[in-house]
Amino acid sequence: MVFSSLTFLFYFLPITLLIYYVVPSKIKNAVICIASLAFYFYGEPKYGILMIISILSTYIHGLLIEKYPNQKKKFLISSIFVSLGFLTFFKYTDFIISNINMVVNGKIDLLRLSLPIGISFYTFQMISYIIDVYKGEAKAQKSLLKLATYVALFPQLIAGPIVRYTTIASELDERQHTVEKFSLGVRRFVIGLSKKILIANVLGDLINVFGTTSEKTVVFYWMYAIAVTLQIYFDFSGYSDMAIGLGKMLGFSFPENFNYPYISKSVTEFWRRWHITLGTWFKDYVYIPLGGNRVSKIKWIRNIFIVWFLTGLWHGASWNFIIWGVLYGVLLMIEKLGLLKRLEKIPAFFSRAYVMFVVIVGFVIFSSTDLNSALNNILGMFGIGAISIINHDTIYYLLNYLPIFILGILFSTPIIKNIVVKIKKKVPTLINFFEPITLGILLIVCVSFLVDGSFNPFLYFRF
Repeated sequence: MVFSSLTFLFYFLPITLLIYYVVPSKIKNAVICIASLAFYFYGEPKYGILMIISILSTYIHGLLIEKYPNQKKKFLISSIFVSLGFLTFFKYTDFIISNINMVVNGKIDLLRLSLPIGISFYTFQMISYIIDVYKGEAKAQKSLLKLATYVALFPQLIAGPIVRYTTIASELDERQHTVEKFSLGVRRFVIGLSKKILIANVLGDLINVFGTTSEKTVVFYWMYAIAVTLQIYFDFSGYSDMAIGLGKMLGFSFPENFNYPYISKSVTEFWRRWHITLGTWFKDYVYIPLGGNRVSKIKWIRNIFIVWFLTGLWHGASWNFIIWGVLYGVLLMIEKLGLLKRLEKIPAFFSRAYVMFVVIVGFVIFSSTDLNSALNNILGMFGIGAISIINHDTIYYLLNYLPIFILGILFSTPIIKNIVVKIKKKVPTLINFFEPITLGILLIVCVSFLVDGSFNPFLYFRF
């Protein structure tokens, strides 16, 4: 089940909210937990048990760490081994086998396991919980129900944001439910749904056309590259918006995951604005424990390489993801070694153009099925090969999709938001009147698209 489906919008969500708000406070967590497990089992009936086993393992290990402090390190290692063991087995086994076969010319059969949805996200949440308990930054959760609610919480279960236990620990015990918070949640959810349905899905149609056409041109390669860049942003940030909105409806406050990354003036700034919770996770649980930048230059370079190798690998069991991650690691290293100071001195237009060029090329690598297709797409963008600059088919698709490109570029910046904020300061009644009407229209249009069958699964479900 996904948020952008009629089943979720008209059955699961209203029924869950109705029951949640009717029952007494002391059993609200139980309602959320049961609903979250039902949500997951609906989409992953085979692997729901796997998640429950992971939760039980994390719960028991957390109690053992707190009860036996002299042996807590072995319990920490044991817990992480179990969590990463499941993730590695289901996500990376075939990748490891295929690479062994390639190196030694072997013929080991692939297992061809399907990837449990959301395993990368909920695994990181459980690891952060167990490390925080180990470090004494969080108390071990005595209630299995509350820990299960935290891990399985359906708004952020499938594709984040990666919510740390310490962020919502107090809200598992007691949280506020207000009309204002609920309305803000609805607003955020509708905005996220609109990003997904009205922009990401439409761009997805163009990407599908590009994949099937034999009439590719240089301009069409760039249209594809920009479409991919915008689609990934609106797909993933749209999901994060919906998750944050659903959290507010249930009384939770989830961390922000995106902050207009495409206006960044350096790659360093980009990664402060893109997938914020993942970047923070790697910084706090990998980079800093390795020594961060408070070590020798060689070790610092090693730390950056490890973090970005793992960042790429986390996104998928394929070399294009690893190269994508390492590419960013190298660029961040170059910026920190001196480029960053130079970027600060040049006009913002040029620094932003540099970032967007890197991001667009990076996402072409990221979204490709393999290294060969990534290389072919990049070569095509620069006219290398027997391809024309433009043709009639390209012009046709460019004219048809130009409005969505303009909207995508516009809404990937804070321009509209800033205009609305200024108007609200001067004429608050105007925004208060038109905002609910606009949100209502957007919801109706989104539902119309879903009824019409215009639907794509969330891209980050693959990870």
